[in-house]
Amino acid sequence: MRIWKTNPKLMCRKHLLGEHVESHMFVGAINKHKNINGHIKKGQVEIHNLKERHEQLAKEMKKRGYNHKSPLPKFKSIKQGKINIKENIRELARRCKYCRNLINQELSYK
Repeated sequence: MRIWKTNPKLMCRKHLLGEHVESHMFVGAINKHKNINGHIKKGQVEIHNLKERHEQLAKEMKKRGYNHKSPLPKFKSIKQGKINIKENIRELARRCKYCRNLINQELSYK
Protein backbone atom coordinates (compact mmCIF):
# COMPACT_ATOMS: atom_id res chain seq x y z
CA MET A 1 0.00 0.00 0.00
CA ARG A 2 1.18 3.50 -0.77
CA ILE A 3 -0.06 7.04 -1.10
CA TRP A 4 1.87 8.75 -3.91
CA LYS A 5 0.66 12.26 -3.01
CA THR A 6 1.67 13.54 -6.46
CA ASN A 7 -0.67 15.71 -8.48
CA PRO A 8 -3.43 13.23 -9.47
CA LYS A 9 -3.46 14.51 -13.06
CA LEU A 10 0.10 13.13 -13.40
CA MET A 11 -1.10 9.60 -12.68
CA CYS A 12 -2.29 7.02 -15.18
CA ARG A 13 -5.65 5.33 -14.66
CA LYS A 14 -4.07 2.32 -12.93
CA HIS A 15 -2.14 4.38 -10.40
CA LEU A 16 -4.97 6.85 -9.79
CA LEU A 17 -7.51 4.11 -9.09
CA GLY A 18 -4.94 2.05 -7.20
CA GLU A 19 -4.12 4.89 -4.82
CA HIS A 20 -7.83 5.50 -4.31
CA VAL A 21 -8.34 1.87 -3.25
CA GLU A 22 -5.25 2.01 -1.05
CA SER A 23 -6.52 5.13 0.75
CA HIS A 24 -9.58 3.06 1.71
CA MET A 25 -7.30 0.18 2.74
CA PHE A 26 -5.26 2.46 5.01
CA VAL A 27 -8.40 3.78 6.68
CA GLY A 28 -9.70 0.23 7.08
CA ALA A 29 -6.42 -0.81 8.69
CA ILE A 30 -6.51 2.21 11.02
CA ASN A 31 -10.11 1.50 12.03
CA LYS A 32 -9.24 -2.16 12.72
CA HIS A 33 -6.25 -1.04 14.81
CA LYS A 34 -3.83 -2.83 12.48
CA ASN A 35 -0.18 -1.83 12.60
CA ILE A 36 0.82 0.38 9.63
CA ASN A 37 4.06 1.64 11.19
CA GLY A 38 6.13 0.06 8.41
CA HIS A 39 4.29 2.15 5.80
CA ILE A 40 4.72 5.26 7.94
CA LYS A 41 8.47 4.65 8.37
CA LYS A 42 8.90 4.05 4.62
CA GLY A 43 7.17 7.36 3.82
CA GLN A 44 4.21 5.67 2.14
CA VAL A 45 1.40 7.34 4.06
CA GLU A 46 0.55 10.54 5.92
CA ILE A 47 -2.37 9.68 8.16
CA HIS A 48 -3.27 13.34 8.72
CA ASN A 49 -3.65 13.90 4.96
CA LEU A 50 -5.63 10.79 4.01
CA LYS A 51 -9.02 12.54 3.91
CA GLU A 52 -7.77 15.48 1.82
CA ARG A 53 -5.87 13.14 -0.49
CA HIS A 54 -8.93 10.96 -1.02
CA GLU A 55 -10.88 14.09 -1.99
CA GLN A 56 -8.17 15.05 -4.53
CA LEU A 57 -8.25 11.56 -6.05
CA ALA A 58 -12.06 11.51 -6.20
CA LYS A 59 -12.10 14.94 -7.89
CA GLU A 60 -9.64 13.75 -10.56
CA MET A 61 -11.62 10.55 -11.04
CA LYS A 62 -14.81 12.54 -11.65
CA LYS A 63 -12.92 14.91 -13.98
CA ARG A 64 -11.91 11.89 -16.07
CA GLY A 65 -15.49 10.63 -16.17
CA TYR A 66 -15.01 7.75 -13.72
CA ASN A 67 -17.70 6.87 -11.19
CA HIS A 68 -16.85 7.62 -7.59
CA LYS A 69 -19.35 6.34 -5.09
CA SER A 70 -17.15 5.45 -2.14
CA PRO A 71 -16.80 8.13 0.52
CA LEU A 72 -13.91 7.60 2.88
CA PRO A 73 -15.08 6.12 6.20
CA LYS A 74 -14.51 8.16 9.34
CA PHE A 75 -11.28 7.42 11.17
CA LYS A 76 -9.09 8.86 13.89
CA SER A 77 -6.65 11.16 12.12
CA ILE A 78 -3.35 11.85 13.84
CA LYS A 79 -0.35 13.78 12.55
CA GLN A 80 1.89 10.94 11.53
CA GLY A 81 3.98 10.15 8.46
CA LYS A 82 5.84 12.19 5.83
CA ILE A 83 5.80 11.55 2.08
CA ASN A 84 8.53 12.79 -0.27
CA ILE A 85 6.53 13.94 -3.30
CA LYS A 86 9.54 14.63 -5.54
CA GLU A 87 10.90 11.15 -4.89
CA ASN A 88 7.48 9.64 -5.64
CA ILE A 89 7.23 11.50 -8.96
CA ARG A 90 10.59 10.04 -9.96
CA GLU A 91 9.50 6.57 -8.84
CA LEU A 92 6.19 6.78 -10.75
CA ALA A 93 8.03 7.87 -13.89
CA ARG A 94 10.49 4.99 -13.46
CA ARG A 95 7.80 2.36 -12.89
CA CYS A 96 5.14 3.35 -15.39
CA LYS A 97 5.49 4.58 -18.97
CA TYR A 98 1.96 6.03 -18.88
CA CYS A 99 2.66 8.10 -15.76
CA ARG A 100 6.04 9.06 -17.23
CA ASN A 101 4.29 10.42 -20.33
CA LEU A 102 1.86 12.46 -18.21
CA ILE A 103 4.71 13.79 -16.05
CA ASN A 104 6.80 14.71 -19.11
CA GLN A 105 3.82 16.47 -20.71
CA GLU A 106 3.30 18.52 -17.56
CA LEU A 107 6.99 19.44 -17.38
CA SER A 108 7.02 20.51 -21.03
CA TYR A 109 4.21 23.01 -20.33
CA LYS A 110 6.17 24.73 -17.56
